[in-house]
Amino acid sequence: MDTVQSVPDGIITFPMFGDKFAINVPMSFNIFGLPLYWYGFIIALGFLLAYFYCNRRVKDFGLTQDNFIDALLFAVPSAVIGARLYYVVFNFSLFKDNFWSVFNTRSGGLAIYGAIIFAVIAVLIYCKAKKTSFGAYFDLGAFGLLIGQTVGRWGNFINREAFGRETDIFCRMGLTDATGKTIYVHPTFLYESLWNILGLLLLHLFSKSGKRRYDGQIFAMYVAWYGFGRMLIEGLRTDSLYLFNTGLRVSQVLAGASVIIALAFLAINGSLPHNKSNMLVNVVAAADAKNSMEAAEISSFAKNTEDNESDKE
Repeated sequence: MDTVQSVPDGIITFPMFGDKFAINVPMSFNIFGLPLYWYGFIIALGFLLAYFYCNRRVKDFGLTQDNFIDALLFAVPSAVIGARLYYVVFNFSLFKDNFWSVFNTRSGGLAIYGAIIFAVIAVLIYCKAKKTSFGAYFDLGAFGLLIGQTVGRWGNFINREAFGRETDIFCRMGLTDATGKTIYVHPTFLYESLWNILGLLLLHLFSKSGKRRYDGQIFAMYVAWYGFGRMLIEGLRTDSLYLFNTGLRVSQVLAGASVIIALAFLAINGSLPHNKSNMLVNVVAAADAKNSMEAAEISSFAKNTEDNESDKE
């Protein structure tokens, strides 16, 4: 297995930009004497950008801002717990001698698959309690996940972690440690970030095209897209979590399985007829139209009654 997993405080270079291009950003900064980690700041930024995007598009999926915020209150804490728990379970040797270190996430140690799994479970429970369509929530959430993952990977960049094996590829990233030793590696954080940006753009365009046929379709497309990219990129990384002593990378196994399941789901649903009027956004629109018509009829009736009373006088 690969052993080089991080180069804390290493100087970052990209030879394709020239010898003078170097980045040496510290992992943390101080505000009023309080140390804040860039990793946490970047994760928070990704969350805020995801929130603003999704909040602007709630109506496109038949939701309200209140629905969206309520679901977030369940999903976000669950995602944080899941991300940390996933990392701890498959990297237990780092924590078995110091239990309290499990709660120290300031310098990294969050796994996106754990976050997705726990967030999905939380939203399922929420939708079940509210007796509403979970597919619509997942479709909207797919955009938030892609935005969060795109931005969040830059936290790995600042931490000098989640990079790939050594290479001489043109876009390689150099990491120079305190001894002056430099290794050139695959910038896998960048690969995944760019893959997610492309996926976000494609799904955004698809969602605006009017071709969405059923709730849950976009989420399945997201799972297939992200899973395929992650399956390929994970094979380059040197800090993978392994499935205990099997030598199998956990993320690659999950990514491969998720791609197969998502593609099967899309293929099966693609062969079935779907009535788009059953999509939550159209159900809500029909209900709103009915309510507006009833309100107009009541208003008209009231006006006619008032006119009749006036005529009698």
